[in-house]
Amino acid sequence: MTEYLDIGKIVNTHGLKGEVKVVRITDFDERFKPGNQVFLFLANRSDPLELTIENHRQHKQFDMLRFKGLESINDVESFKQGMLKISKTDQHTLEKGSYYYHEIIGCEVKTTSGETIGVISEILAPGANDVWVVKRQGKKDALIPYITQIVEEINVEDQYIIIEPMEGLLS
Repeated sequence: MTEYLDIGKIVNTHGLKGEVKVVRITDFDERFKPGNQVFLFLANRSDPLELTIENHRQHKQFDMLRFKGLESINDVESFKQGMLKISKTDQHTLEKGSYYYHEIIGCEVKTTSGETIGVISEILAPGANDVWVVKRQGKKDALIPYITQIVEEINVEDQYIIIEPMEGLLS
């Protein structure tokens, strides 16, 4: 069975000519290059729709996409809240020390002193560096910036991350 990786979420349509607004969940601009195949997963369908990107542009914080053969708002209206994915076999090999979001999400976070903080549930990309959202039991989520001063060790094979928390980071 084919495995898929998230690359974006369609949050709305744009204009009347079949363009959609996408919130990106990938660091790779080339994922949205015209001619690329993507898979659209919708809540009301059991199988994904295979789509070919016809046009891509960036507008504010969104990626704007148009797909081949879909030239009207009516063609894409039902795509809202759909997840765009690629086949896992299409992922690039990363350089040492770089990780895919899907490798980080689900990792347990511990401090250098051995205290378990929680599990990474989401990754935010607000600007200069990613921020990991860590679900903590009985507490509000912790936001851990992915910077070398804090992140000591990443082990995606064994699904854990060791951090050296700065003062106030976990309060």
